[in-house]
This record gives sequence, structure tokens and C-alpha cells, in this order.
Amino acid sequence: MKKLTLIRHTRPNIPAGVCYGQLDVGVADSFSVEAAVIKDLIQTADILIASPLLRTKRLAEYLAAEFECAWREDMRLMEMHFGDWEGRSWNEISRHEIDAWAADILYYSPQGGESASQMMQRVQAVLEELARLPQRHIVLVVHGGTIRAILSALANFSLADILRWQIEYGAVIQVKL
Repeated sequence: MKKLTLIRHTRPNIPAGVCYGQLDVGVADSFSVEAAVIKDLIQTADILIASPLLRTKRLAEYLAAEFECAWREDMRLMEMHFGDWEGRSWNEISRHEIDAWAADILYYSPQGGESASQMMQRVQAVLEELARLPQRHIVLVVHGGTIRAILSALANFSLADILRWQIEYGAVIQVKL
């Protein structure tokens, strides 16, 4: 059986209340402290795979150097794309659009973005490939939405219910594949 460790990136360098799904933001000044805590929690990895966004890539590079293991990027592990909402304060997005999204959380997509269902499809494709990898301990450095999609697929929970779960920056979740 394989061990899959899911890590949410450290605190991003963006003000609270801003929608930043696939917006490529850096990491906060607390990165080195947060990264060291994560390293101590997982202690080892055979391979790391990360979203190509800077906030995940930076952590994957750090952990790969610490564990002396390979790492690679996979675009399918990026956070949900919020289209025209990216970089805007949640308060600036029209109430009508937020209500439409809340009414159809799985299939509504913001203008120019993707739906949670579309994100789920790309994440499921990654999971199928992970099962075929020879490595026994796979570490994914990803985003809150990506982690929710993975947990939904692995535990056969409704994505609509899991989307409401709070996953903190730097969260480490271990599951069996």
C-alpha cells in the first residue's frame, strides 16, 4: 500500500479576502518557519509532485532538497481557476455571481474560470496516475481546493460537502492509496 501525503502550501503573500485561485502569488515572510514545521511533520518522501504555482513550487523545492528526492510539477494539481474573480476582493464580486455559485457549487464557473466539477476531473486523472507510480511515499504540495477534490475522490464523499471543509495553510494530511 502507498502512502499519500497532501500538503497545503504555506501562507501566501496576498491580503486576506482576495480571490486568488490560480493567481500566481508568492509566499509570506513566515515561509521558512512554516516550511520547517511541515518538514518535521512528514520527515521523508520518495517523490514530491506540486502544482506549478509559486506558492506550492517553493515549498516543493525546499522539501525535495531537505529529503534529497526528486520533484516535479503537474498543472492538473493547480487550484480551481476563478476566472474574472482572480485577484479581486470577494467583496467586489457581485452578490448575484456569488449567489449563483453558491446555488450550484459543483457546476457553476465564474466568467473565464472553471467549475469545481471540472477541477475534480483533472485531479482524478492525477490520482489514477499516482496509483501506477513505483514510489511508496508520494507527497503532493497543492492547494486547499485540490486537497478537497482528492479527499472527495479517495473517500467517496460528495465534493459539495467537502468544499466547505477548512484546510489551513501548511496542513499535512496523510492517506493510503
